[in-house]
Amino acid sequence: MEYAISHSALPKLKVDCLILPLGGKTALPESLPDETRKAVQAFMKAGDFSGDKGQMAWLHQPAGINAARLLLVGAGDKALDGRGFLKLVQQTSRTLQSGPVKHAAWMLGGLEVDKDLDWQVREGTRVAEEAAYRFDLYRSKPPKPATLAKWTFWLAERNNGLRKAADVGRAVAAGTALAKDLGNMAPNDCHPDYLAQRARDLGKDYDKLSVKVISYAQAEKMGMGAFCAVARGSARKGCLIVMDYKGAAGKPVSLVGKGITFDTGGISLKPGATMDEMKYDMGGAASVFGSVKTVCELGLPIHLVAVVAAAENMPDGEATRPGDIVKTLSGQTVEILNTDAEGRLVLCDALTYVQQKHKPHTVIDIATLTGACVVALGAHAQAVYSNDDALSEALLAAGQDTGDRGWPMPLWEDYQSQLDSPFADMQNIGGPKAGSITAACFLHRFARDVKWAHLDIAGTAWVSGGKEKGGTGRPVPMLTRYLMNLANKG
Repeated sequence: MEYAISHSALPKLKVDCLILPLGGKTALPESLPDETRKAVQAFMKAGDFSGDKGQMAWLHQPAGINAARLLLVGAGDKALDGRGFLKLVQQTSRTLQSGPVKHAAWMLGGLEVDKDLDWQVREGTRVAEEAAYRFDLYRSKPPKPATLAKWTFWLAERNNGLRKAADVGRAVAAGTALAKDLGNMAPNDCHPDYLAQRARDLGKDYDKLSVKVISYAQAEKMGMGAFCAVARGSARKGCLIVMDYKGAAGKPVSLVGKGITFDTGGISLKPGATMDEMKYDMGGAASVFGSVKTVCELGLPIHLVAVVAAAENMPDGEATRPGDIVKTLSGQTVEILNTDAEGRLVLCDALTYVQQKHKPHTVIDIATLTGACVVALGAHAQAVYSNDDALSEALLAAGQDTGDRGWPMPLWEDYQSQLDSPFADMQNIGGPKAGSITAACFLHRFARDVKWAHLDIAGTAWVSGGKEKGGTGRPVPMLTRYLMNLANKG
């Protein structure tokens, strides 16, 4: 959609629909013309609209304004927090996707929201755009495109900063949409080679972005024994994808994404039920792609190195066996007791690689890593682990600001003994207890000398089953807000 900011007098604002968010006890905005105000008051007095949160009602050909229709959106009687505001925007955008409205305008300033106008426009734009997302790639007869093509934020007082806020929201939404697209694609199409090509395409689109692809053979020669142990079982042997965005000089910040484009579990085969959803096991990689796109769109003044460890976890005659021991790029050895704990294996070599080659000041890895995380946090928050309190707090704050929430988890040394192996430096699983924590402890062994965080997004990367099934694009909003805050610090 196109987004705009308008300060035109309401009688002159020509739109198909003017959106008025309103609580039952909320005073009507003074900017509303008297004729329109009286029409709304009469409508409410007749009992057609109470202002309850989420309620919607239409007034056609409302007097006093140039809009063809007025959409009243119930906001409830209490002040809204940011999440409440965004839910209203989301609901409204979804409602307008299926109607005749081509151009809608949302009235700002009439609601009591605990966020400033810049935030309301930035995050409102993002959520309105995300609510319009559709994935029709594989439909032989795609449904007709939505008619809503333009969304305007209207404000009585001029505010020149809101245009930039809308641009930021749209850029984050574009990155989130890319992450959703990659996750939703069929795994016979979205495989490691495809991801490598998408990275090359991004490199062609943005001058500041260079792309390097490390093949399986090259990774094997370099000593990435853990990565290759996972990738070897597939006819498509996998690759490491390195995207280097140079928007500033100096040491980079690095994002490292788990890119298992399909996870059968390997020899430790998963149950058949819902195995189709294991195409989403590259959700970490998808969020890295989306974050890179947003950073490039905004031209952020940062140095970002993004690494995607792309592979399929398949059980053929070359596949790794439970009990195999491999040497990682770091020199540490790992006894593989469960081939379905493969994400940490591809990530550990990717973490070592980016530290050795690019010397980042901060590394954040993102992975759909453990079912234990889903048990602990459900689908509402991603687990945040870090060896640096300031980094953890920055990520949590970015998530809180965007509604893409995380929750801090312990990384205590007490858990490390669960990874002890009688034959190697460590084993790749820590037993049935604290599964998400021991997975993070495993990764921490490959990021001891750098500021590091691990996001376990197993519960947030996609919605399972039902009409809403599909990739969420999370945690692109959290990551990009963190990177924008980092850029603003200079």
